[in-house]
Amino acid sequence: MNEEIKTTEEINEAEMTMDQLIAQQESLSEQLNKREIVEVTVVQISGDYILVDTGAKKEGAILVSEFDGKTLPAVGEKVSAVLVKRGSDERHSILSHKKALEMKGWDLCKAAYDSKERVKGVILQTVKGGYIVEVLGVSGFMPLSLSELHTAYKHYLPVGAKIKAVIVEFSKEKQKLIVSRKQVLEEDEAVRRTEVLGQIKEGEILRVVVAKVDKERLFLRFHGIEGIVTLENIAWKEPETAIANFRRGQRLKAKLLKLDKETPRLEFGLKQLFLNPADALKRRYPYKSSVKAKIEKISEEEGVECTIGKNNTKAFISPFEMGREFTANVGDVITALVVGVNPETFTVNLSVKKYDQAQNRKVVAQYLKQAPRPTLGQLLEDSFKTEETETEEN
Repeated sequence: MNEEIKTTEEINEAEMTMDQLIAQQESLSEQLNKREIVEVTVVQISGDYILVDTGAKKEGAILVSEFDGKTLPAVGEKVSAVLVKRGSDERHSILSHKKALEMKGWDLCKAAYDSKERVKGVILQTVKGGYIVEVLGVSGFMPLSLSELHTAYKHYLPVGAKIKAVIVEFSKEKQKLIVSRKQVLEEDEAVRRTEVLGQIKEGEILRVVVAKVDKERLFLRFHGIEGIVTLENIAWKEPETAIANFRRGQRLKAKLLKLDKETPRLEFGLKQLFLNPADALKRRYPYKSSVKAKIEKISEEEGVECTIGKNNTKAFISPFEMGREFTANVGDVITALVVGVNPETFTVNLSVKKYDQAQNRKVVAQYLKQAPRPTLGQLLEDSFKTEETETEEN
């Protein structure tokens, strides 16, 4: 009895399964006739065609060429397809996998366009003014102006290159799809720049590359971020001559003077890598120290040009600091007092006048240190005391 019940249940299940299969086949046929996308099973790969089960007596056929650059589906595997041309009992119906993907792709592209999401694409062809790109199974156009981070005037991407882009124009009715790789590159670059700028601070010494040289400034790049060196920050001495020695592509070190994270803009200094010559002169020739100076040129109106030290450091004596009794000639070696350093010309300022005044003060000080001479009153007083002493003795 139990075995009979079990057999009846199995028959019912088989009948239900058969009914479901028939319904499924009818549904598949109906979808195909409506030119809807369907999932069909591969039953055979023969020559130029892939034969698939469409629920009809004769299999459907998909061109093998539609899978160029892709792995062919295996027997038993399901693929998306759409009816292109109806067949008969003797002729295969022609289906298209590529067109099915394109139909799906338009819906996916619409969703990506609305949400402004990034999409992956492949360069199919280079054409005048841009590229033909496949995005989600749909062929679109990417202008040269939207292909690179900076303005592109020629094709840089090869056929087959994989890209990430954003759909900037979409119209399924007009079959129009325009994508921008530039927008993706700009977004990524903004993130990268923020990370780079967050890792540096003013006062640091950074490795940079010379991007451009002109007469008034030097353009540098630090990890793709533009920076400048103004002429006054090129060198302590003769910056106009120094800037001419730099070349594009040259790698060097520079000190970060200013950092603007909003722009972003960087201002560098090169002379700041070295000790200010004025500070070096101040250390070598302290204020109010005396030096020997050789006179090179004399002008009553401009002053005296001279040199000091073993390195023949330039020095200068202004007319005011020459003094009234200045009688030296060119070639003479004189002694003068250091009164400062000119931070612009890097010359040591000297003063003969202040040196003479200092010497006079020394003479007076030495005189005052000596035992004081007796005054006339003291001499007369001593004389009277001597006479009185002699009278008393007599």
